[in-house]
Amino acid sequence: MAKHGADEPSSRSGSPDGEDRASEDRLLLHQRLAVQELINTEVSYLHLLHLCASDIRSRLQQLPQGDLDVLFSNIDDIIKVNSRFLHDLQEIASKKEEQVQLVGNLFLEFQEELEQVYKIYCASYDQALLLVETYRKEPELQQHIQGIIKAVVPQAGSSGLSFLLVIPLQRITRYPLLLQKILENTLPDASAYPVLQRAVSALQDVNTNINEYKMRKEVASKYTKVEQLTLRERLARINTHTLSKKTTRLSQLLKQEAGLIPRTEDKEFDDLEERFQWVSLCVTELKNNVAAYLDNLQAFLCFRPHEYNLDIPEGPAVQYCNLARDLQLEAFLKFKQRLEGLVWQPLCSLAKALLGPQNLIKKRLDKLPDFERVEEKLLEVGSVTYEEQAARHTYQALNSLLVAELPQFNQLAMQWLGQILRTFVTLQRDLAKQVLQRAEGSMAQLPHHHVPEPAFRKLVEDTLGRASNQLRSFQETFEKVLPPPTTQPLLPGSERQMQALLSRYGPGKLYQVTSNISGTGTLDLTLPRGQIVALLQNKDTKGNSGRWLVDTGGHRGYVPAGKLQLYHVVPSAEELRRQAGLNEDPRCLTPEPVRAPVPSIPTVNQVIAAYPFVARSSHEVSLQAGQPVTILEAQDKKGNPEWSLVEVNGRRGYVPSGFLARAPSPVLWGWKLPS
Repeated sequence: MAKHGADEPSSRSGSPDGEDRASEDRLLLHQRLAVQELINTEVSYLHLLHLCASDIRSRLQQLPQGDLDVLFSNIDDIIKVNSRFLHDLQEIASKKEEQVQLVGNLFLEFQEELEQVYKIYCASYDQALLLVETYRKEPELQQHIQGIIKAVVPQAGSSGLSFLLVIPLQRITRYPLLLQKILENTLPDASAYPVLQRAVSALQDVNTNINEYKMRKEVASKYTKVEQLTLRERLARINTHTLSKKTTRLSQLLKQEAGLIPRTEDKEFDDLEERFQWVSLCVTELKNNVAAYLDNLQAFLCFRPHEYNLDIPEGPAVQYCNLARDLQLEAFLKFKQRLEGLVWQPLCSLAKALLGPQNLIKKRLDKLPDFERVEEKLLEVGSVTYEEQAARHTYQALNSLLVAELPQFNQLAMQWLGQILRTFVTLQRDLAKQVLQRAEGSMAQLPHHHVPEPAFRKLVEDTLGRASNQLRSFQETFEKVLPPPTTQPLLPGSERQMQALLSRYGPGKLYQVTSNISGTGTLDLTLPRGQIVALLQNKDTKGNSGRWLVDTGGHRGYVPAGKLQLYHVVPSAEELRRQAGLNEDPRCLTPEPVRAPVPSIPTVNQVIAAYPFVARSSHEVSLQAGQPVTILEAQDKKGNPEWSLVEVNGRRGYVPSGFLARAPSPVLWGWKLPS
């Protein structure tokens, strides 16, 4: 009996229940070790991230800021997310019974955050590697970088930056493996098992989504580049492959237009594209309007009436000049600078930002026929070539990228556009406020500053009305005094030609060319603006009254009737001198609106300027239309009658004789503006 009792525990330890219990203990031990491995590796990983973000990045300040942004990307965001993740992991470690289930739930909770931060880092990883390769081509810079990394992270070895940059990629891809190891050491009937399964699947989806996002970004970076190619460069890119591809796309489109095959419809994308095109149109219109506004503002700033000498020593005119000068040099100039910096430049940046999505949308539409053809072939045959599959993936990547990011882009573009408009309104309000503040002091010194605004408005309208009536009366009086003006002054050296035509055809047949004429037919003439011609016939041989037959004094031909105007002959200087010596009949004088004493006719010739003339040298004198002129000599020193020596406002000089007209009556110097 004693012997049998001694053997009983031994047989119990070898029973199936004992083996199951031992197996469960081993699984539990391995499970806890796997969880501990997750926590320990997370601590080490986060420590390396802190070293990269603080020590290494701060010591690489000699690199351009753009390079640092590419190398370290959004590592700060990764540190924030993983720090919170590690904090929750360490809290879970103290709860032995629910530890595994809590780990699974924690990964499910952080699934979206991990995907968001790591996909951005992974998308810029290839560009960071390109920078590393460029640094290796500069031995001194590479040695400096290696020295910094070796001092901070000795285990990096010769890999240097490449070792550090790849750490986040390795970590996000290792999470599913660590979870799978915990899952393998968890009993299938345990309550934590389905949670861990979902966590493993979720982290695998995270990595899949990151890879798809990275591929979409690569496609986007390829097609968002706007190349400025010449026609020769575009022609050089044409080959049999591109011609075949374009022909296939055209055939696909023609089949769709004919209704032979259905057209792929994507309402979600169509709505997004419509909204994007609307935003793009708004930006383009606003940019054009702001450009026109800036042009008008520049023209306004170029007009500076306060710089002219008004010959008014004091009074409101001086106050206006001071105020206008102050506004011109400070308020308006500062407003223009702020408008360019706060409205125009951001608007140009927004317009430039639209180019990338516009190019992606265009490429998506270009790739759509390829995708439809491949889908059609898949349904018919069941397989496609590698090139066709690549084209299918390219379209899917473009479409997915646009559908995922166009909503956010449209929203940001609208916010950007709204901010630009609000800034523009604010600048206008600030300008008005600043102008009013600066004008307060000057307005208080004006004679009508105490008048209420309605009364002041009526006062201005009445003053402008009286001035308008005076100008109208002056114009009517002036038109009675002056002979009908010619369209143009005579061309240099054409006086003799005009006299020959006048003597041959008479004054009623002379016409002047109002604009340059370029003959297109065999009988058409080419004439410069201002040329004098004589009318021979007011229609051509076909009866067309729009083409007149004229004589230039040397050639005959047809010219457009719309470019001819009747020429009113101006008396020559000799005629003026001869007419000035004749006694005028008082009964023939034209009655004037304002009676003035008629002075005795001077012994020298008194005429008026028929046209304005700007002096080109010190020997000449400037004229204004209607200005009284005294002729001293009807020719120049060489006896040329085309120039006359005159006196105007006490100044003497030569003017073209054709610019002078005889005054019909000495009463002219007695008239004045109506009061």
